[in-house]
Amino acid sequence: MWTIIKTKKEYELATTRLEELSTNPPEENSQEGRELMLLGYLIDQYEERTFEVEYPQPIDAIKIRMEDLGLKINDLLNIFGDRGTASKVLNNQRGLSLSMIRQLADRLSLPVSLLIQPTGSSKKLGKKSKAAHAMEPRAIYKKRKKA
Repeated sequence: MWTIIKTKKEYELATTRLEELSTNPPEENSQEGRELMLLGYLIDQYEERTFEVEYPQPIDAIKIRMEDLGLKINDLLNIFGDRGTASKVLNNQRGLSLSMIRQLADRLSLPVSLLIQPTGSSKKLGKKSKAAHAMEPRAIYKKRKKA
């Protein structure tokens, strides 16, 4: 019987068995059908723990998805507000606002976790983000006593 997959060898055995069962899919309620569903679940859990998924940069993902859906900047102006803002965002000169992230995730069917990553716009411009600027130590001025 199958248990939680912890090693690469167990993973390889499970994927081999999954492939065997998948070539001629069994009835869902049969013993082999339940084994197939269990293996799918166990393999998925192992892969999530073991293989890290790297997301593309948010702007790259937006551009790719726009191309996939055949969208132009004009189609997303209701999200960006105007062409200038859209151009700045898509050229990494301006970051995505929370409102933009929500609407783009919905309109382009992209995960919010992908869009919420830093875009790198502040690094490219050589400027610090407001959050980074706010965290910098500041000089402390003391009032001079009147003589």
